Amino acid sequence: MTTVHHCVGSLNSVGGVETYIKSLTEYHHTSLSHEIIDLHKGVDQSQFELLHIHTHYQLEALTSQCPAVFTAHNHTIYCPSGTKYLPTKSSCCDRQMSVSGCLWGHLIDGCGSRKPQNILKNFHNSYPTLHTLRDSKIPVIAVSDYVRNQAVRNGLSPENVFTVHNGISVPSVSAAPLDLSTHQNHRILFTGRIVPYKGLDWLLKSLVHVNPRIHLDIAGEGWDQERMEKLAKTLGLENRIHWHGWCNAEKLNALYQQCFTLVFPSLWHEPAGLVTLEAYANCRPVIASRLGGIPEYVSHQNTGILVSANDIKALSSAITELAENYLRAKQLGEQGYVHLLKNFMLEQHIQQLQEVYEKTIHKFNSSKHFPLVIE
Repeated sequence: MTTVHHCVGSLNSVGGVETYIKSLTEYHHTSLSHEIIDLHKGVDQSQFELLHIHTHYQLEALTSQCPAVFTAHNHTIYCPSGTKYLPTKSSCCDRQMSVSGCLWGHLIDGCGSRKPQNILKNFHNSYPTLHTLRDSKIPVIAVSDYVRNQAVRNGLSPENVFTVHNGISVPSVSAAPLDLSTHQNHRILFTGRIVPYKGLDWLLKSLVHVNPRIHLDIAGEGWDQERMEKLAKTLGLENRIHWHGWCNAEKLNALYQQCFTLVFPSLWHEPAGLVTLEAYANCRPVIASRLGGIPEYVSHQNTGILVSANDIKALSSAITELAENYLRAKQLGEQGYVHLLKNFMLEQHIQQLQEVYEKTIHKFNSSKHFPLVIE
């Protein structure tokens, strides 16, 4: 059995990376064992069969004494701000990373802090990490083809970047398909951080144009919540919204079960979009932005509806379409569940990881037997 040591430092927070690693360590696989370590604690890396690095600061502590892979969970390796989003324009950034372009982005487009020390910190997060990955040729795992293409565009070798889409474990008890009574409750769900690039303001403005019986449940918290609450009041929506704050898995599943669709209105290039898989596990369709890695997880008109970002008319029309057609909403939700079982199960994800692990270990061991001779 191969033991993979995941390098992340701490799992005390509730972010996506931490949730993902916990799912790996809790999954029992016949040929893989998973453990968590912090490379900054001065451990002897020669003792490990393979290191799986998940954060750029863990990459800095790598000594090349054993095989290693790195997962690009986000945009950090090719975007200093990490968002690929321009707040002053309310649009995505499609620039290639460069000192001049990213400085302009921070100072003019507001994609990151304008404080000099924070700009330097952001640049330090991206440029050294990208150079380390490029020069060391450590295999990079991308969570979507979008992330892979961006990594290659910014200098990584195509032969060294592998797309492995996310996967989740489906609850042992199958979720109930959407029934008519639940559909007639007219509830939709938003789950995620309440920050501008997650698109909640777009969703609120679209909610004005749909059936006033439709109620929005918001599962999440963030620094932009106060502004969003004021916007909801200005739009006259305060009686149609329930702010649930951060929700544990049990509460979140309950919210999925009482909605007829998940709305995923991101305004940035989502690296992947794990919430789409959560919706599928609950037999719920997804209405989402056609951005970043999202179209790789949401099959348009098969498991949900993709719309252009920040298009109020398109989003409100998609919500109305599913609100007025129970059989269509039910069908998309059921097809989403099948799509999940076929393409996004955690077992399949781990099998794909194992293929990358085996190639990496084999390549590392081969390089030890046939060292490079420089004359």
